[in-house]
Amino acid sequence: MTDLTTADGQPGLLTEEPGIELPPIDLPKGDDLAGSRDTDFFHIGDHLDERERALLTRVRDYCDTQVAPVANEYWERAEFPYELVAGYRELGVAGGSLAGYGCPGLTPLAEGLVAAELARGDGSIATFNAVHSGLAMTAIGLLGSDEQKQRWLVPMAATDKIGAFALTEPEHGSDVVRLATRARAHPDGGWTLHGRKRWIGNGTVADIVVVWARDDDGDVGAFIVEHPDGAAHPVSGYRAQRITGKAANRAVWQAQIELDGVRIGPDARLVQARNWDDTGRVLAKSRQTVAWEGLGHAIAAYEAAVTYALRREQFGRPLARFQLVQDKLSHMLADITAMQTICTRMSQLQTEGRADLEHAALAKLATASAARRVCAMARDILGGNGILLDHHVARHHADIEAVYTYEGTDSVQSLIVGRAITGLSAFV
Repeated sequence: MTDLTTADGQPGLLTEEPGIELPPIDLPKGDDLAGSRDTDFFHIGDHLDERERALLTRVRDYCDTQVAPVANEYWERAEFPYELVAGYRELGVAGGSLAGYGCPGLTPLAEGLVAAELARGDGSIATFNAVHSGLAMTAIGLLGSDEQKQRWLVPMAATDKIGAFALTEPEHGSDVVRLATRARAHPDGGWTLHGRKRWIGNGTVADIVVVWARDDDGDVGAFIVEHPDGAAHPVSGYRAQRITGKAANRAVWQAQIELDGVRIGPDARLVQARNWDDTGRVLAKSRQTVAWEGLGHAIAAYEAAVTYALRREQFGRPLARFQLVQDKLSHMLADITAMQTICTRMSQLQTEGRADLEHAALAKLATASAARRVCAMARDILGGNGILLDHHVARHHADIEAVYTYEGTDSVQSLIVGRAITGLSAFV
């Protein structure tokens, strides 16, 4: 019996009788919900060769054994997962489909599946990869000279140096074509950078930052700011402040950057970065990667929901036996299979050199919105446990909101596709 009164008969604190031990509280745990179920209903993996299948297996194992066990803790603390970068380095995936200069030269399909697998593990580590490999390294790989690629891609491919990509500005997000950052030319051929950037992934941890700016003629260029002594000791005039208070992708850091007279050398401008078409080449590639990320989040949430539904009992039977739950799971798998199909076809167009900005926009438009639906259904299937971090779905449910917005919002993607449909631009 438990005494609820004090010695004088007044209401008191709950106490135990001597010699009585209450059993420990058995809180439900969802650690196993992050394990892969290898969802591939239409056998997309059959298009991979043996080497690529082995790589995907390594990435999956990395996510299951290194990323998933700690992802929730880093997310809750909003702490950058430095310890996971070492494992990422060992995968050898940085550079993706870029060939040479230490890059793995993956097929676009393999590169996309790797991006999806990383997102299945955790959105923050996937975003780190998307910025370092998909934006910074891609910009150098597509627009740099041989000398520039050798100088910067080699250490970035080995993840000895981390990259960032600074395009978005505080006043210019979707209308980034109004780029205000300036690169002033010097008689010696060097440059001085002035301006501000915002929402720059890896901006506080990167050694190499690709900064987009207008030159004295108003032309757009990509300029490399390198911190020789590492991100902890930035070059003069470069100030990066971490953006706090995020409710998504909390373990990867975005920054607001101030460029106050940053001096760079004459060889710091990427030689093929001369106008917005060059910028568009990089963005088309990066949006293809982000489309795969949306797929990865959806797979993670769906697989967690399947595992949970099979083991969780209500009214004397597993949730998985209820018609309403099976209906949800079927619609979730239909969305995922459609996403896999559109992403696979996009990768085939990449291989053929036929993937344009509108293809990337349609893929990102489709996968980001579908992944939102899948994550919401998964959260519903898990009930109250769906908002607990240790059941993993809550993290993906939050992180998909970042994917839905970055690399071009849903509305911007729809206008790019609309322009392709009609031949008329609705941006202005």
